[in-house]
Amino acid sequence: MRITVIGSQGQLGHDLMSSLSADGHQLTGLTHQQISIEEAASIETALDDNAPELVINTAAYNKVDLAESAPEAAFTINTFGPRNLAMYCHQKNIRLMQISTDYVFGLEAARQSAYGEHDAPGPLSAYGQSKLAGEYFVRAICPQHYVVRTCGLYGKAGKTGNGNFVETMLRLGKERDELSIINDQHCTPTSTRDLSTAITRLIQTDRFGLYHATSQGQTTWFEFARTIFELAGMDVKLNAISTEQYHAAAERPRFSVLDCSKLKATTGFAFPDWKEALKTYLES
Repeated sequence: MRITVIGSQGQLGHDLMSSLSADGHQLTGLTHQQISIEEAASIETALDDNAPELVINTAAYNKVDLAESAPEAAFTINTFGPRNLAMYCHQKNIRLMQISTDYVFGLEAARQSAYGEHDAPGPLSAYGQSKLAGEYFVRAICPQHYVVRTCGLYGKAGKTGNGNFVETMLRLGKERDELSIINDQHCTPTSTRDLSTAITRLIQTDRFGLYHATSQGQTTWFEFARTIFELAGMDVKLNAISTEQYHAAAERPRFSVLDCSKLKATTGFAFPDWKEALKTYLES
């Protein structure tokens, strides 16, 4: 299949290029310098030459806290970018995959059961709202769509620590003797390598629609950090703090664990547990 990956040098895009290439697809990777999804003309110029059968959009505005004071940037890229892609793909009869986030949830602070695709979203932040609006445009405009929600991504292309919690913790653990980490936000960190494998399986089907895709199990950022240091053999004192004590500009979900049973039933792919995935990542 001829596939164009937008955001091909990001954490997910990098691993997607490897996974899709190994599966024998004909790939084109595009960076922000090569395509601006907020501009319809740029989309047309970048995609017409490649004539893809599937476009996978991993590009996003991920500065969650900054989006609270500058929501225009988030909505331009996360909402109107996917809308422009959906209009182009619908017109050209191309499949479109949009990568989304667990931050479309959050209103049910006391929830303890994983969210399914049928559950009503309720984003708390401008970032979450912008991503949800982008989902809606893709689902409404482009019939041949996959919308994939995921959580807490970390991958090899994020070794600089930008958007990679694992690498950020490893760096801070070397710089400081003591760290304070939030312990009341429940989620499931996910390896981009595993997500790429799941996506590679999903596009082999014509089962379009909305999917949840994360590692198995659940944890908090505090427990995640503690496990990172344990597996890395680092002695760092950790203090568990509440969301309120952290004073972030954007409100985060207290519970955003996703039920991925629909994806498993569709593809046959079972994600590993988050601890197993983390161990594999650190060993690699």
